[in-house]
Amino acid sequence: MERIYLDHAATSPVHPAAAAAMAAVLTETYGNPSSIHSFGRDSRRIVDEARTVIAKTMNAGFNDVIFTGSGTEADNMAIFGTARSRKSGHIITSAIEHHAVLHACKALEKEGFDVTYLPVNKEGIVSVSDVQEALRDDTILVTIMYGNNETGAIQPIKEIGQLLAGHPALFHVDAVQAYGILPIDVAELQVDLLAVSGHKINGPKGIGALYIKTGTLLQPLLHGGEQERKRRAGTENTAAIAGMAEAAKIAENTREKRAVLYAEMKQTFIEVLTKNGASFSANGKVEQALPHVLNLFFPGTDVEAFLVNLDMAGIAASSGSACTAGSIEPSHVLTAMFGTDSEKLRSSIRFSFGLNNTKEQIEQAALKTAEIAKRLS
Repeated sequence: MERIYLDHAATSPVHPAAAAAMAAVLTETYGNPSSIHSFGRDSRRIVDEARTVIAKTMNAGFNDVIFTGSGTEADNMAIFGTARSRKSGHIITSAIEHHAVLHACKALEKEGFDVTYLPVNKEGIVSVSDVQEALRDDTILVTIMYGNNETGAIQPIKEIGQLLAGHPALFHVDAVQAYGILPIDVAELQVDLLAVSGHKINGPKGIGALYIKTGTLLQPLLHGGEQERKRRAGTENTAAIAGMAEAAKIAENTREKRAVLYAEMKQTFIEVLTKNGASFSANGKVEQALPHVLNLFFPGTDVEAFLVNLDMAGIAASSGSACTAGSIEPSHVLTAMFGTDSEKLRSSIRFSFGLNNTKEQIEQAALKTAEIAKRLS
């Protein structure tokens, strides 16, 4: 039985070229990038070249990119760094953010910061007017994701950036799911902070990056050495940085082609389900979502049983929500979209496409999904 991986929004397979770049560093370039001898300078060159690559993918300056240990750390660095450098104030976020953002905001509430959690509509999209209404004189940070990790809903980041252009609040964007899929230009979007991750773009796990606009005041999360322009202490993970840069380069060079391919896969999946009599509907508007993410509601089914049956059929998918101690918690994203009483909270599956997927795999997976949906409903 062929195993089909349709959970690329959770993590993606490492591209062979990224793996090769990492292997070369691990075996040949082991110096500490902070050392002044030739071994250290060789490692420093790799880190600098990678920083140049990442900066170019988002039209950022070389010195504005800081490497982190993950997208979560990048989000935390932006949020806690902003809050603690200003001591007090008001923060605006949305109810559908990744937990790296939501849990950080909850922690800051306990420290005395005031946080507004904006609602979304049934398509899972934040209203720009809601952001405007929530803005206060003491608002220090607005943090809104670019593309949602569960539904793929794309947020009006450019419009929010324009709104905030005349306000002193910093604008942070969690672009982890959108990076490598949507075009990103930090100047055009008018963002101050933007977080990305390596393992979502066919790079390694354990590496991320944070764009910090020149002149932005942030308090560091980590204290130690003077790495990353004194903003992120700790010896740089040179191999992972090299792998992420290689993956980012490939992602940027193939972005438009992949966007078309994933949109076609999404449409194929929907067509096969329809043709085979499955009862389903999309959560959010398919055309307003990231091309590689498809979140579907299957009436009358249970998400845990559905995922088990998919796995037994060789298909890896996800509920898109947290799994704790063996039980799946209701999705906070779908709850924000449809309310706590919606059947969709217990009957929705996320399929996400990526590297190594073929049209034949998508057709086969959709056919098996249709069979399971009819059997369980």
